[in-house]
Amino acid sequence: MTSPLLRPRGRSRAAVARAAAGAGAGAGGAAPEGSTAPTRILDWPDPRVAALVRGLGAAPAPGDPADPARQVEALHRAHRWISAAVRPVYSVQDERPVSQVLRRGRGSCSQRLAVLEAVARAGGVPTRVRGLLVDGAFWYPRFPRLRRIVPDQVLLAWPEFRLAGESGGWLTVSELFGGLRPAQAAGGGFTNAGTETLFEALSRTAIDWDAPPACPAAGSAAAPGPAGAGAGPACDLSAYVLADLGHHDSRDALFARHGQTLCAVARLVAEPVLGRRAAGAA
Repeated sequence: MTSPLLRPRGRSRAAVARAAAGAGAGAGGAAPEGSTAPTRILDWPDPRVAALVRGLGAAPAPGDPADPARQVEALHRAHRWISAAVRPVYSVQDERPVSQVLRRGRGSCSQRLAVLEAVARAGGVPTRVRGLLVDGAFWYPRFPRLRRIVPDQVLLAWPEFRLAGESGGWLTVSELFGGLRPAQAAGGGFTNAGTETLFEALSRTAIDWDAPPACPAAGSAAAPGPAGAGAGPACDLSAYVLADLGHHDSRDALFARHGQTLCAVARLVAEPVLGRRAAGAA
């Protein structure tokens, strides 16, 4: 049983209609254009973030034309670096600036995705996010003895990127890392159990919140969905989506409109413990 008690109050989290080709509208009805501008969370002009961008070679040299292949390579390098250098924890402060995440050397999936977004924007790649409300039951395997205090809704900011030369075309973070491919036979799909997080799983398996990807017929264990949703292959996460909150120009805009997963008091109490707890710890 999940708990609704920790949810922010006074926030509207109504689903929006999904537009054609996956270009969901934002709060104003039009599909957000995204941006390369820094935000409070994506504070890429900060010296710490700027140094990371230089070290990764993510920013094009002055005068060089934007090259989508080079942009993808830089973001892949960034993903590998973040996976190795930013320790995965259960931090609940989704609005923590990227510079602070790098200083701490640890972060949640949401915070680590924000680092990837900041690198993208610093390199001239516009980003935006899609807001998804995910059933808290998705996190049961991580908190088997604490199910009663798992929030009933988890607000997920799922990034999208627009590469050079892609006129109006957006790639989800899953598509950026090789497309929505089947779960590898050796590793299976993502089950949200063990030490692997969503962030690491991006590099090896399909993460699709809309419809089941083409999972292999064998070698993939079934992962039960939330109550009433039935069961499906381990790489099908669509059954956990409670609502689509549409696209927003930045994760800052998403959280400003819909709040974070936990209310302020819950974050204040939980962060000192969960902010240091390694992902996958029992």
